[in-house]
Amino acid sequence: MKKIDSFTIDHLSLLPGVYVSRKDSTSSGDTITTFDIRMTSPNRQPALSISALHAIEHLAATFLRNHPLWGEKIVYWGPMGCCTGNYLLLNGDYKSSDIIDLLKETFDFIAEFDGEVPGATPRDCGNYLLMNLPEARMAARDFLSVLSSPNLPISYPQN
Repeated sequence: MKKIDSFTIDHLSLLPGVYVSRKDSTSSGDTITTFDIRMTSPNRQPALSISALHAIEHLAATFLRNHPLWGEKIVYWGPMGCCTGNYLLLNGDYKSSDIIDLLKETFDFIAEFDGEVPGATPRDCGNYLLMNLPEARMAARDFLSVLSSPNLPISYPQN
């Protein structure tokens, strides 16, 4: 079986950053841009806890889908199975630099959020108890420093 593109990225040299993972065309001719929002260095830093990642998912998805400028363009926000970051899918043809300010807003929202995590009820979520807001806030603060770096990685390392 042919290896999919995301498994050909050199994860041994991948740094936290914002990467365009792929661009796909829809049947109507639109472009969907998939971003790899890599919050930790794979295989070198601890992965995010599942409970922190789950809280980040609820907070980021809620924030992004309600964003006054970007909300209509959000297709999906969700965690990576390896627990090192998230995927963001946007309707449109974008590059990483186009969304840095949006990500800063998103992670600032998460870092400062205080209250009940949206959708964290048994009626609204299939595993509502698997949330850790303090860890999510700490991870968001850490990633904000990455997003503010003048050397923010925005292209994958060469294999």
